[in-house]
Amino acid sequence: MTSTQRVVLLLFIASLFAGLVSGSTFYYRIAYLWIFLYVGSWAMSRLALRGVEFQRTARSLRSQVGQIFEERYEVSNTSRLPRLWMEVRDESGLPGARGSQVLSLIGGNESRSYLVRTRLLERGVFPLGPTTIVSGDLFGLFQVSETYLAKDSLLVYPMMVDVEAFPSPIGWLSGGEALRRRTHQITPNAAGVRDYATGDPLNRIHWVSTARRNRLIVKEFELDPMAEVWIFVDASRFVQAYLPYTPYLQDDRDMWRPSLKIPLPPSTEEYAVSIAASLARFYIQRGRAVGLVSAGSTFQVLAAERGGRQMGKILESLALLRAQGKLPIQGLIEAEVKNLPRGSTVIVITPSTEDGALVSIELLGRRLMRPIAVLLNSISFGGSGGTDKLAQSLELLSVPVIQVGNGDDLSAVLSSTAASGLWV
Repeated sequence: MTSTQRVVLLLFIASLFAGLVSGSTFYYRIAYLWIFLYVGSWAMSRLALRGVEFQRTARSLRSQVGQIFEERYEVSNTSRLPRLWMEVRDESGLPGARGSQVLSLIGGNESRSYLVRTRLLERGVFPLGPTTIVSGDLFGLFQVSETYLAKDSLLVYPMMVDVEAFPSPIGWLSGGEALRRRTHQITPNAAGVRDYATGDPLNRIHWVSTARRNRLIVKEFELDPMAEVWIFVDASRFVQAYLPYTPYLQDDRDMWRPSLKIPLPPSTEEYAVSIAASLARFYIQRGRAVGLVSAGSTFQVLAAERGGRQMGKILESLALLRAQGKLPIQGLIEAEVKNLPRGSTVIVITPSTEDGALVSIELLGRRLMRPIAVLLNSISFGGSGGTDKLAQSLELLSVPVIQVGNGDDLSAVLSSTAASGLWV
């Protein structure tokens, strides 16, 4: 029972008691008024949400940190009776969401809709709901609500920066000779033909052989000698560091500034994810095959592939990555190095300053890989020191090293002249 309901009941009891004491009919009439108000409000609230429909639609279910997410809320009154007021409560976990709003006087057979813009501040998956519709009687004595569960989820990709230049991997075979390994990708190296199988794309059909044999024949391909790029993200929780962070406070004017840059949280996890996404886009735009290895809450390996579909898989994996793993970077590299082809470029992104990181990167060189170390300066994120010492040791091994500190411009650091000429 709400406080307003208690007040009405107390007034009813007081009026009834005054009528019994004084014998005046005036107090009895006041008591009848209070009880009529109480019962009438209850009956009115029971009808408040009958014939009300709600719909919540998003323009896109995939976006990126820093972009503006648009969502439309629509409340429809399918009955003939008008609705005096309704409150829409957005109970989703999307940071900065502003979907909650109060609507007044919705006529019979009328719909009311409004558009909500939200600047995306965090990566991850956010259900678009639940959403609760609240209404009640004219005096606010009784409230009724109906909850609509989330039908869709928004996937927010990590923030990416433009990388103008970065070390380019060199193919292991210098003469353009094909590697004798079959692949489902379309490459310049055709290995042969075979009969068509259900699911084969039409652009792989070899029409000359099809006409000659009077049945569908498709081409098979082999990998070309271009080196693969593998990105290893250190997601061990024992080496992560972060500083206290005050979330960015949105302003209504931000919704009209699409180019506004949202600062990254001062966390090695967020910097590592953003760097990995930016470098993956850099290489895929240049036609390279890119793979991703991480061991956060789950161990995940994305095989090296090319194209926009691979970029989507990498971004989805990074959006869900949380640095809660127990496997250090040394164990991660040792577990996967035997599966990498010779000559691959391996980018190791880590805040670790332990000797294991040096040993694992040295192992890549002994396995005829081409390692690049992107070291997150842990001390700038509130962690332990030792990044400079590790960088010096790697440089003695002729391993390209890029250091990234808290607050650095990632685009400038990754695209710097030193970074573009790191090969020794």
